[in-house]
Formats: sequence, structure tokens, C-alpha cells
Amino acid sequence: MNDLGALQQRLGWQFVNVGLLQRALTHRSFSADHNERLEFLGDAVLTLAASTLLFQRLGTSDEGDLTRVRAHLVREENLHRLGLVLELHSVLRLSEGEARGGGAARASILADTVEALIGAVYVDGGFDAAMALVQRLLGADIDGSAPERFTKDAKTALQEWLQARRLPVPGYRIVAARGPAHAQTFEVECEVPSLSLSARGEGQSRRAAEQQAAQRVLDRLEASDKPGGPLRA
Repeated sequence: MNDLGALQQRLGWQFVNVGLLQRALTHRSFSADHNERLEFLGDAVLTLAASTLLFQRLGTSDEGDLTRVRAHLVREENLHRLGLVLELHSVLRLSEGEARGGGAARASILADTVEALIGAVYVDGGFDAAMALVQRLLGADIDGSAPERFTKDAKTALQEWLQARRLPVPGYRIVAARGPAHAQTFEVECEVPSLSLSARGEGQSRRAAEQQAAQRVLDRLEASDKPGGPLRA
């Protein structure tokens, strides 16, 4: 099976027009027939599909809670994670320069490609097909979503978690800044020395990278509160 066939299996959708799939995987550095129009469409379809699923599954949540959970689900960090799960790095069409610069691993490119794929499925098979894809990609996240978790940003939630246990607040440091000044990607480490715990995050701004790193630390700390969790405060 070729790479596109394997990707279609991972997506759970066989394209009638395979050209749409190829376009969805094409970065603007590779060709004038790139994926940005499909990305534009996919962003709107993703928002509607995620909103519909949240409306159906979180029946007791109010508008504010639904909005916060949706923002978490469709944010770049989560779409980047889905891009890794789909192994998009192996099928992206990038210029040689973009590929040498690590474009296949760049969070923004993978996230944009996920949206373009959703747009491509919508054009190829209609909303029901795109809805089914979003459900496959986000269903587990939605079923595990606790709306109250998203009422605060990750840095605030992490700080409050630590303070409630009389532990020092975390520290943040920039590990790396990549790319030209107008389009830098930051890598930031969040560290909790009192628990010998750290995690790294990446984003198009220092703040976004800090939020991602804080969320990863918070995820591990919250898991430690469950029976059998690996950490103890």
C-alpha cells in the first residue's frame, strides 16, 4: 500500500478525488496549487463539527463552558498532536528548503494540514463525511472533557494546583527560538523543581509555548492525583 493509501486508512475515508487529498498535503512552498483554501474551509467545518459534538455530548454545559472546551480542542497544539497521530510528516509535500528547515515537524504546518484534510473530506464527501472524520479525531477528547478544566488558562491552573499544596510556583525558560524574527517558533521548558518534574512546549509566541508546557505539566500532576498515579505532592 502506498503512503496515500495508508493515510486514507488512518483517516477512515477513501477519496473519490485523490487530487483533493494531494492538495491538502501540499504546502505553499511546494506548489501554487497548495492547501490554504482547503485549510480555510476546514477550519470552518471543524468548528461546526466540534460544536455539534459538544452540544450533543455535554448536555449540561452552558455556552461559556462549551466555548472553552471547543477552543481547547481546535487550538494549534491539539491539531499538531493529531497531525503526529496521522503521521502527516511522512506525506507532506514541502519545498526542499522547507523540508531541510524542519517544516515536516513544525506545529503550525501540521495543524494547518489537519484543517486542510478536513476541508478536503468535506469537499469530497460532504458534511456527514467530514463530521465522521472529526468525530474519529476528537471523539475521545470530547468524551473525556471536563468543562471546568478549561475555565482557566494552563499557567494559572498549574500555579493554583501547586499553591493549594503549598508548593513553589513553576519556573519557565526559553530553550530555543527557531526561524526568522518575523516567524519564530519558541520552545519553552516549564519546571517544578520541588517535584523534579518538567515538560516542554512549543508555539509561535513565548506565551503560547509556556501555556503548552504548563498544560503538559498539569496533565501529569492531575494524573498523579488518581489512584495509582506516578507522582505524589
